[in-house]
Amino acid sequence: MQYKILNSVLYPSDIKKLDIASLPELCEELRDYIITCTAENPGHLGASLGTIELTVALHYVFDAPTDKMVWDVGHQAYCHKIITGRKELFHTNRCYKGISGFPNRFESEYDAFGTGHSSTSISAVLGMAVAAKLQGDNSRNHIAIIGDGAIGGGEAFEAMNHAGETNANMLIVLNDNKIAIDKNVGAMSKYLLHITASASYNRFKNRLWNLFSLKKNTSNRFTRFFSKIGNNLKGFILRGSNLFQSLGFRYFGPVDGHDVIQLVKIFRKLKDIQGPNLLHIITIKGKGLTLAEHNQTKYHAPGKFDPDTGELLPSSADANAPDRYQDVFGNAILELAEKDKRVVGITPAMAQGCSLTIMRDKFPDRVFDVGIAEQHAVTFSAGLAAQGMVPFCNIYSSFLQRAYDQIVHDVALQKLPVIFCIDRAGIVGEDGATHQGAFDLAFLRTIPNIVIAAPMNEIILRNMMFTAYNERTLPFAIRYPRGRGVLPKNSTPEFEILPIGKGRILKEGEKVAFISIGHIGNTVENAISELAEKHGINAAHIDAQFLKPLDEALIIETAKKYETLVTVEDGTELGGLYSAVAELLEREQLKNRLLHIAIPDEFVPHGSPAELYKELGMDTEGIVKKVLKI
Repeated sequence: MQYKILNSVLYPSDIKKLDIASLPELCEELRDYIITCTAENPGHLGASLGTIELTVALHYVFDAPTDKMVWDVGHQAYCHKIITGRKELFHTNRCYKGISGFPNRFESEYDAFGTGHSSTSISAVLGMAVAAKLQGDNSRNHIAIIGDGAIGGGEAFEAMNHAGETNANMLIVLNDNKIAIDKNVGAMSKYLLHITASASYNRFKNRLWNLFSLKKNTSNRFTRFFSKIGNNLKGFILRGSNLFQSLGFRYFGPVDGHDVIQLVKIFRKLKDIQGPNLLHIITIKGKGLTLAEHNQTKYHAPGKFDPDTGELLPSSADANAPDRYQDVFGNAILELAEKDKRVVGITPAMAQGCSLTIMRDKFPDRVFDVGIAEQHAVTFSAGLAAQGMVPFCNIYSSFLQRAYDQIVHDVALQKLPVIFCIDRAGIVGEDGATHQGAFDLAFLRTIPNIVIAAPMNEIILRNMMFTAYNERTLPFAIRYPRGRGVLPKNSTPEFEILPIGKGRILKEGEKVAFISIGHIGNTVENAISELAEKHGINAAHIDAQFLKPLDEALIIETAKKYETLVTVEDGTELGGLYSAVAELLEREQLKNRLLHIAIPDEFVPHGSPAELYKELGMDTEGIVKKVLKI
């Protein structure tokens, strides 16, 4: 692709050589470059289109990597990646063995902090700023760019509460685009709207700043004296006039986040103001692509599209392909909600992704999107359960990690029957290490008073949801993967209550028995067929269904019948099914050969699920090879 300016830009130092008047043209070229690349190689489109002018202005004024920039949430950072030495690699973004879709400290010195989950930037930047202060470095700038709803996360407030007392040299850029993945919700969103819409507030504030912000370095003692009085009066009048100033930040804005020249001028002034500062900018998610601006949720990560029109390209998926687990969940909870007014749905900003929108369309008052606040989602669900409601709390696996203490203290300790539907369990794919759902089986299994289940197919998911609804004596966790199941489309028989803690014998065999849990059992089925057809090995298969309580009687019976047991799970090899079976065999003094197929004790990078399963030896071919080595 040929561009007048962008072709000569590899690093921020190249941008600094440009005349400020040429920056708008550079921004348009960057916007075109991102649209063109992500049209063919899908990624997080909308958020990055909204931060182009901001990114160019930041790198034009500040001196990364000496000055530290932390992007929150990390999918805002495509432009940052392109102009920090990764333009020629951007076509590999989120691809197997390519660059990460999020900032990554191991990828570039310009990525000051790894960000994939939200609301972490202010804490990280404050830590960096305090470190610089303790090390005697007062010249370095520390910038947190927080947007896409991340300001509503609890950690952001915890960090601001601390930062206001430290007087550390840091700048928060609040990228206010009114949306996360779905539309922003909650009081903070309304508050920011009030700030941006209040003409009288902005007019009054601007007059005060203009009146009292006198030039620096004046030699006139009289002028300096009145400047100091003016600044104190300004602080006295404005103190408490908005939330951020109440927390000890100097607040600037709101300003147009798509006026790159104005942003450069503002950053030049803010660069020299010590202490904690906050600049509030207004941007449009999907800026520059009309369809992305008008349908911001769909174009958050749209898949392949026509770069000229923005029209989404048709999926190659078979119309008769199995339903997604997410839609099975959405339809099942709607069925339950229709039967029982106590059924409610809770999600932290993922209503569309987890398909709670299916219930929300019919029962909007009983679906609660609490914003990017997983800890609150769990304890809010606990409060609902304590008063007799039936909460289905749907959280992605890697996001549930953020609410671990709430699961322990607020739910399990009190035996509150919250039903956790854990979406995106196992290998997720292109979002990489920050999003792989590898740890839920292991970290939940250590908690008392909780049922842990994983369906092998969509019908079992529905049955587990109905079982959890009918049980309601303990917390009940059901984990399932992203994407399509395995059964014919619209397979929706009547609900069936499952016996809790009981597995299924899917196939009898000789010498070797597989024990699997969850959707990966279907891969085991394929491997068993191949072992029989090509290698003459007749292996048995047990679908555990429940990790806790484990069907110990069935596993002991299986261990006594088969020489070799092979556990297969779509989770980390430490602490999950393999550990549970090994502990049981040890306790019962059974001497079987025990093998395991699981996610290794390492963070799994990005790539398509098929590529990653193959690399980990967890696809059909890999399972067969491991069994043949016995």
